[in-house]
Amino acid sequence: MARSALLNVMVQAALKAGKSLSRDFGEVQNLQVSVKGPSDFVSQADLKAEKIVRDELMKSRPTYGFLGEESEELKGTDGAHRWIVDPLDGTTNFLHGIPQFAVSIALERNGEVVAGVVFNPATDELFTAEKGGGAFMNDRRIRVAARRVLSDCVIGCGMPHLGRGNHGKFLVELRHVMGEVAGMRRFGAAALDLAYVAAGRLDGFWETELMPWDMAAGLILIREAGGFVSDMKGTTDIFGSGNVVAGNELIQKALVEVVNRPVPTR
Repeated sequence: MARSALLNVMVQAALKAGKSLSRDFGEVQNLQVSVKGPSDFVSQADLKAEKIVRDELMKSRPTYGFLGEESEELKGTDGAHRWIVDPLDGTTNFLHGIPQFAVSIALERNGEVVAGVVFNPATDELFTAEKGGGAFMNDRRIRVAARRVLSDCVIGCGMPHLGRGNHGKFLVELRHVMGEVAGMRRFGAAALDLAYVAAGRLDGFWETELMPWDMAAGLILIREAGGFVSDMKGTTDIFGSGNVVAGNELIQKALVEVVNRPVPTR
């Protein structure tokens, strides 16, 4: 596949950060047995990966803005462009030695995401997309799955945990979706979950209380793979709402309807 100069910059930044994370991931399991534990180590791995990505991107496009999970937002002098970066999506997986994590980089132009890269260094899977250019995994074209009814589908989701999220509301959503689908999956890295929808591995996905860096690259991957994304209300205010529902046209629409069903009353 032919990549633009900008996408090449994003890919190289993701690969370089991924190499650093791979080295640190190899040390995590050794740290599991220590008294202190690996939490501080992983935090440093996260910060180091973001610095690598930021340095690479800003070296190439110094006037662009930068929004990353681990640092304060940088307003660019360019005014139109902004990098949106999660240097380690799936931190809890990384912390526990689970090889389901990724570097996520997106480019926003005048408020619209126009390019995205999601790279899992543990599996060496690189997902890329540019507006109008299609979506790819390791240079192979990908498309969303073509299933037409929820009963045939495997659906991914996020899941609230200790100290975060509305557990009761999620359980209602889960109850409704479970009764309609062939299977449910929760992998723990939203950027990869969205990439899996783009690749047809998951038929659909929903999650709430996300940040732009969790979703930005995944959104363009899905759109360029022929899929649809919205917030839980079916509108395009995904960053503003912090939630996302994704799938092909039919499944995404059906999933929006199911997750919004009211709680049954007796």
